[in-house]
Amino acid sequence: THFCLIHMKLDCGTDFVTLVWTEGRSRADTSLFRLGNCFPTSFSATEAVFSVDFDDCDFRRIVTGDRMMFTNDLTYSSDSTPLSFSHPVVCAYERPEDWYPRLYAPIFNTYGLGDLEFHFGLMNADFSGPAESTSFPLGSFIPIMASVAQESHQPLLLFLQECVAATTPELQPESTLYPIIANEGCLVDSLVSRSKFEPRQKSSELHLSLQAFRFGLGEEVFIHCKLMAWDPNSLDNTKKACHYVKEHGWEQLDNSASRYLCACCESDCKSRRVRSLASGKRGMAQQAVLGPLTITDVNY
Repeated sequence: THFCLIHMKLDCGTDFVTLVWTEGRSRADTSLFRLGNCFPTSFSATEAVFSVDFDDCDFRRIVTGDRMMFTNDLTYSSDSTPLSFSHPVVCAYERPEDWYPRLYAPIFNTYGLGDLEFHFGLMNADFSGPAESTSFPLGSFIPIMASVAQESHQPLLLFLQECVAATTPELQPESTLYPIIANEGCLVDSLVSRSKFEPRQKSSELHLSLQAFRFGLGEEVFIHCKLMAWDPNSLDNTKKACHYVKEHGWEQLDNSASRYLCACCESDCKSRRVRSLASGKRGMAQQAVLGPLTITDVNY
């Protein structure tokens, strides 16, 4: 089914966007339009209006050369009609001469999502407090803690699903990456190092001892991770914390009897049960960035 007599007006501001979608003869419910994950700021029988900041609605920022673009998708779907729709939304600018990537607090970052609050930080050697330095000699351990505060929520297990190191605070198409955790919770770096997950002190925390690697030696390094808080009674091979132990193979942090969940770590981990986060309410995911930190070579 096609939308008829439609018109989109887009006003790209310096750090915000105003989008007005006008309907003609179609019978679309304008309240069901979404810009990224945002609901309309206002709507009428024939119009959906969005006035939002680029920090909202899951806008994607792409910086290449002298261009900066913010991209998103305007979508529509309805259970009651066959109408469905997706339209790209792009605001393009010249890259400001004084623009630099967002500065991240190198020690600790906090992200709010719904009624959950995620924390991601560098710790001292025994994980008893924040790190005193962001410089780590090659081969030493980088203590990292991820946690979720869940005051009004059922108890959740905290996982690191995916982690990569990069020399940029924002992942870009040309970014060079070093994989740390892949395949839905497999600490692939432990195959070539002494990196490991530490025993849990709380279900809502995950401690990672990451052995400092050669990637980005002497440069600023940022660690990009996907944090996942999940119902401990609904785990599968996509919700796990696995590391490789020399001469023993892959081990599961939370229950040695469930090490079979790690069997896919060197192939492809796919869930047999597909459950939507939106409908299942089994947990939530959050992207997080740590850094900058520096890895130094004492022999260099």
